[in-house]
Amino acid sequence: MMAFVTVIGFEDIMYNFKNQGMGVITSWIIMMFLYVIPYALMVGQLGSVFNDEGGGLSSWIRGTNGEFLGYFTAWTYWAASIPYVVDSAQSVIVGFGWAFTGSSDFQSNMPNSTFTLLTFIVFIIFIFVQRHLANSMEILSTIGGFAMFAMTVLFVFMSIVGLIKSGGHMATQPMNIKTLLPKFDLKYLTTIGLLIYAVNGAELVAPYVTQMKKPKVEFPKAMITLALMTTFLTIFGSFSLGIFFDANNLPNDLKMNGDYYAFQALGQQYGVGNLFMYIYAWTSVIYMCALLAVLLDAMTRMLISDTGKEYMPAFLRKKNTDGLPINGYILTCTLSGFIMLLGIFLPEMNDIFNWLLNLNGIISPGVTCWIFYAFMRIRKNPEKYPSEYIFIKNDKVAYIVGLLLLLVTGAATLLGIAPQDVEIYSGTWWYELVINIVAIFFLIGLGTLLPLIRKREEEYGIAFDKKQWVIMITTTIFAVVVMVWLGGTDLNTKVALVVAVAVFSILFLWLIGHRKPITLNIKK
Repeated sequence: MMAFVTVIGFEDIMYNFKNQGMGVITSWIIMMFLYVIPYALMVGQLGSVFNDEGGGLSSWIRGTNGEFLGYFTAWTYWAASIPYVVDSAQSVIVGFGWAFTGSSDFQSNMPNSTFTLLTFIVFIIFIFVQRHLANSMEILSTIGGFAMFAMTVLFVFMSIVGLIKSGGHMATQPMNIKTLLPKFDLKYLTTIGLLIYAVNGAELVAPYVTQMKKPKVEFPKAMITLALMTTFLTIFGSFSLGIFFDANNLPNDLKMNGDYYAFQALGQQYGVGNLFMYIYAWTSVIYMCALLAVLLDAMTRMLISDTGKEYMPAFLRKKNTDGLPINGYILTCTLSGFIMLLGIFLPEMNDIFNWLLNLNGIISPGVTCWIFYAFMRIRKNPEKYPSEYIFIKNDKVAYIVGLLLLLVTGAATLLGIAPQDVEIYSGTWWYELVINIVAIFFLIGLGTLLPLIRKREEEYGIAFDKKQWVIMITTTIFAVVVMVWLGGTDLNTKVALVVAVAVFSILFLWLIGHRKPITLNIKK
């Protein structure tokens, strides 16, 4: 159940329904048998091999490829969570809007700048909240996760019952085999990444393997159960959405507000008004708030504590008297703020939400590639990595299956860079393409710089002197002010500005990396 609430949720079903309509049912079936089940079973074998390790994915890579790649895996996994926590913070605001107003008017009438500011304020609040209520938030996230699961199952069950009572009338027409088949075109290929994003995450529970009574046997069984539950919910959940929404004419804001629209329609069908919607809204708010607090704390601690001193700069590993990595929190908030700033120039708040969601569909599948790579490594050397549970007895066949899933996931990651939910080749499309590339470059590229910064610390005693810090901070603030000041200009200017800032940042980091600090300590 812990794995289930991290892998699939009602909103995941909604996102992909928006992308593919009723054809997503066929996509889910294909995904379940050709991707999710083998993926879950591979995670099962990796968890069985490294059942004494508590780090999950980074421990698997470290155990098969050494310390540096283990560090870089931990970094990319952490970087991939940045868009996710920003998305969660935005979902908190959307949830509060529905919980208090009962409609989408709160979000619809909000300027992008206000939405971004509120999102950042939510970040700051929960940095403080988790410090004092970390354990309570973990409990609330578990309760909220189970409640979210219950609401999803309730929606599926009541939708089908309502369909039977209404004589089988569905909003999606016609309802036939052709309707259930997706269009395998370029647009479809760009949405595969979001399908993978919706069903990955099983590896998050790997650190809990050691807490099971018989981990080598029970963990693989848990993964099989997870795959079956996910299959049931995605297929029947998508079908239930077709009862209330015309898949041929979906609302533009379905990804942001669709789950609330769905429960609103369910309540109207049963004559209870907005009752189900309000229950779901508060369930979502509680879950998202708790999840955000835990994520902000856990992801930072995991990165700082799960990487060796050889690669992580000392100033990031610095902790206060309460044992909290304060500078790590600052880094998290800074990168989150950068991601939010990139999206502030999009036309509407709905565009910001969709873009950020689609960014998750690029970065998250990219990180999933590490799982298949680790699986290939253990199957290439089975004697070195014995396991009580084995997925596919033949090592060569297993290796080929792992390679195929790696290639498919890698291709989905690259194709996902193409913007979605906007008119192709429009100004907004080109802008989203640019900020997708910039976001990926900064989130992943920074991970390659940290070991170099750590090397400077070891060589000079400090990474940067005060003058260099002042120059970097001043330059960053200047770039932000210029970007905000030009926020009302045309998209071409924004694209040029983002590219200029990206190029300048690369050159600046290169130059600053080759300058010795003015105040040198004795070389150690």
